[in-house]
Amino acid sequence: MSAWRPGSAALSSPGRASGSWRCWWWWWVVLIGVAVGSRDPWMSAEACPPSCSCSSTRISCVDPERGINAFPVLQSEAEMENITDIYIANQSSFSSINDKDLHYYKNLRNLTVTNSRLTYVSKLAFQNNLKLQYLNLKDNNLSSLSWRIFKHLNISYLILTGNPLHCSCENMWIKLWLGEEADTQELRCIEDGGARKLLSRLTLPNCEVPMATLSPSKVVKMEGTQVELSCTTSGVPSPELIWNMALVSNYEIVTSGQVSVLRLYNLSSLDHNSKISCTAENIVGEKESSLLLDILFPPKITKLSDAIPDHHWCIPFSVSGNPEPHLQWFLDGEAVTEDVYIMTMIHDITEREYHGCLQLDSPTHLNNGRYTLLAKNQYGLDQKEVEAHFMRKPWNEGPPADPPEDRVAVYVVVGIAAVAFTGFLLMLVILKFGGNSKFGIKGPSSVISNDDDSASPLHHVSNGSNTPSSSEMGPDAVIIGMTKIPVIENPQYFRSTNSLLKTDTFVQHIKRHNIVLKRELGEGAFGKVFLAECYNLSPDQEKILVAVKTLKEASENARKDFHREAELLTNLQHEHIVTFYGVCVESDPLIMVFEYMKHGDLNKFLRAHGPDAVLMAEGQTTRPVELTQSQMLHIAQQIASGMVYLASQHFVHRDLATRNCLVGENLLVKIGDFGMSRDVYSTDYYRVGVGGHTMLPIRWMPPESIMYRKFTTESDVWSLGVVLWEIFTYGKQPWYQLSNNEVIECITQGRVLQRPRTCPKEVYDLMLGCWQREPHMRLNIKEIHGLLLNLAKASPVYLDILG
Repeated sequence: MSAWRPGSAALSSPGRASGSWRCWWWWWVVLIGVAVGSRDPWMSAEACPPSCSCSSTRISCVDPERGINAFPVLQSEAEMENITDIYIANQSSFSSINDKDLHYYKNLRNLTVTNSRLTYVSKLAFQNNLKLQYLNLKDNNLSSLSWRIFKHLNISYLILTGNPLHCSCENMWIKLWLGEEADTQELRCIEDGGARKLLSRLTLPNCEVPMATLSPSKVVKMEGTQVELSCTTSGVPSPELIWNMALVSNYEIVTSGQVSVLRLYNLSSLDHNSKISCTAENIVGEKESSLLLDILFPPKITKLSDAIPDHHWCIPFSVSGNPEPHLQWFLDGEAVTEDVYIMTMIHDITEREYHGCLQLDSPTHLNNGRYTLLAKNQYGLDQKEVEAHFMRKPWNEGPPADPPEDRVAVYVVVGIAAVAFTGFLLMLVILKFGGNSKFGIKGPSSVISNDDDSASPLHHVSNGSNTPSSSEMGPDAVIIGMTKIPVIENPQYFRSTNSLLKTDTFVQHIKRHNIVLKRELGEGAFGKVFLAECYNLSPDQEKILVAVKTLKEASENARKDFHREAELLTNLQHEHIVTFYGVCVESDPLIMVFEYMKHGDLNKFLRAHGPDAVLMAEGQTTRPVELTQSQMLHIAQQIASGMVYLASQHFVHRDLATRNCLVGENLLVKIGDFGMSRDVYSTDYYRVGVGGHTMLPIRWMPPESIMYRKFTTESDVWSLGVVLWEIFTYGKQPWYQLSNNEVIECITQGRVLQRPRTCPKEVYDLMLGCWQREPHMRLNIKEIHGLLLNLAKASPVYLDILG
């Protein structure tokens, strides 16, 4: 049975009275009540009356011998708030439910008082029991009940069978409320002569639900004008007429008989969308008629604040106006063209105001300047200005322009000469030194290194021995329980001279004027990464989107490392390795240009398409499509394919994780890292060494890498197993419930991650094959790719996840 009251579609809900202010007063009363032995149930308290049984959520009092005359009072307010069910039966002394009897039973849902002598229920009896849904008052002595007792409740079941209800107008609302349910309960009332009559057949003269009519039914007025509203009521018994409103505008009320007039003067815009209602009430029920004021007024910008960094940069504003103002932004006097990177977002709409942001997604220096907000509707306009500064210029740049025709030939000749001379110098440096690189990818002489910033994790290795030369304790040893495990900081290992770095490697040089920054994507220890447009890079397209990685440090060593990494990356060409296009070294900062992957890193992508996506989303309320098992396998086999290629080139990644993989169109996944993950995902790394400069992804590392800094193709296999675990948990952090030291202890003692809930047994068996303690016992990278490829083929992939 739905909640309904006579003459109304729903029961209104007055504000809940707070009982918190009574806390100390209540305990004082309890102490005094116990001292004087008062028989008032609200003046003393006990754990549970002898005649009742109590649990944490239910009270039952059914013993007729040791009866009660009021609801039990437990020892504390908290205990009473936990009660959801009260059942009282066979209590001959229980005669009334008064205003405060149920005051502290705030979570009461089900109440039964049956076969007792209940004769009276106060109109305020349930004022604090807003969750009450089931009320059974069967077989008592109730002769009448007022509808006002229940007007604020959402009662689903009301049982009144067995009560001597009078066939009076005061009880007519029960017939109207229960409808057919009155016959189901065989509810009867007693006429003046003593005869019993079915309540559903009760008809009485001069007993009807009142009516209220408000006119006009709609008010649209300009600010500063006046309006007159009239409310006409009818019904027998004659109803009381009540106006209900909260207005800033001046008003007066004139009532004559069944008609009342409300006059509003000098309408205020603050009353826009305010509700005005007139209600007619009598003993049969109530009826309400209402309208919302529609007040027209020109726009007013009530707030325009400085830009603040959040998930995006935001210039907050609040604007009022009716009709809704049109908003236009200007930057240094020029109209702002909104797109996916800069847009007006309305986050909240109140009765008369619009609250929002000019949202800028990773703005660059091109977005610095004076912002003007213009709000306009047919009744006027308003504007305000604010200065916004997002970042300094990384270099002096201009729009892409072709060099003058008469200088093209000179540029070509000089360019060829410069490339040849640079190549010659690089060959000399490589042949003479061949040393370690601090920019990111390590040279052929370093297998186990003490890199400080780990800007890029790929490492070139040989097939020779990788056994550490020493395992003595050092100052940077890791404490595990009571044991100190050595962390080797600076071992030196050398190998044969075969190398991926070819003497004929040609790194493509890109002109600075062909690169136009769009927005910042992130920042790492090396510098910043931008989304940019690159002109004249592809013969098929005038411009393409690229990711631009800048070098913050301009020292000579950093420059050498930069050039070395560029040469190494040029030789890495595979469909599942992010494409490296070239460099720009005309002036500082030095720049590397990479392929742009639209959907960002794989970890964020997994979380955005998992069961917890709504919790992680920024203001998103709709649940996105979850990745299927076949799509997870498709992702996994692509990463394995890239790792097979790296292993064939004698490269060790050292930091394989979903955060270091990128997602493009049609669920294309590639291995690639711009070095940002150590900042964005700082909790995934464990800092060691002097000053904490060395960052280790210990949650992805095997025991030999943690204890001895031994990184091999087999240690990459271990990491690939962890990546599979990440994929099938929708991007959860491995060992997320443990601290870094606890993770080190678990891994070095032989514990492994548990099987994810959505993971097939075949895939978990593959993970276990990656996590064998002895490196030579782990699955071969080609075996892993083959197994994943077969599983993926057996489960066809539907690529509509990206829309």
